[in-house]
Amino acid sequence: MAEVYSQNKATTAEESAKIIPRAEFRVFENGIIEAVKERMWNGRTILFKARRMPVETYFLSVHTNESNVKVRGGLLDIKTKVDETPDGYEVFQPRGKFQFPVKPADLATIISHLKIDMKLDQDEYDIDTFIAMARENRDLAVVNVEKMRYGFTIDDIICEYAYVWFNGAQVETACAESENYDGMRKVIEELGLASKPNTNYLRAAKRVVGMV
Repeated sequence: MAEVYSQNKATTAEESAKIIPRAEFRVFENGIIEAVKERMWNGRTILFKARRMPVETYFLSVHTNESNVKVRGGLLDIKTKVDETPDGYEVFQPRGKFQFPVKPADLATIISHLKIDMKLDQDEYDIDTFIAMARENRDLAVVNVEKMRYGFTIDDIICEYAYVWFNGAQVETACAESENYDGMRKVIEELGLASKPNTNYLRAAKRVVGMV
């Protein structure tokens, strides 16, 4: 989530590997926003500015729930799940951001994270061409995602609640993320989220569009 507050720019896989990933615990459930708002005012909460994000395009694959591949602001961003804490918090590592148009070698890298095959016979590919190819692939779904995000911290643990639209269908989400797993656990319990299933964006989007 902290990426929202950083500059969106192309990065190589080598540069992305240097980023220390945070663990994330996320809940998708209608009514969760009011539940979190009732519990977040504890004298230690620091609010961020609310942000409506640019429309993002997610690429969902039937073959994986561990590769987050999306386009935002003209860049294709890849993160892959690399670990899971004893509490079930997921750790996703950035794998690079690609500026279109891309060469076949870069597109081959992108689709390898989706665990699919595509025939690549052009000298380069723009984003519209790749989206069209993805829509034609029976193992992929292309989902437009809109987000209205409300960020805050409690004891330096980054949190948010947000309204999310998957292809226009609205759902609510709340999350906490940090490298401090003990601190996360305390905040998650304090916000009343601990008993909820940890659901990342990929699984939530698949559920909404009928891929699961």
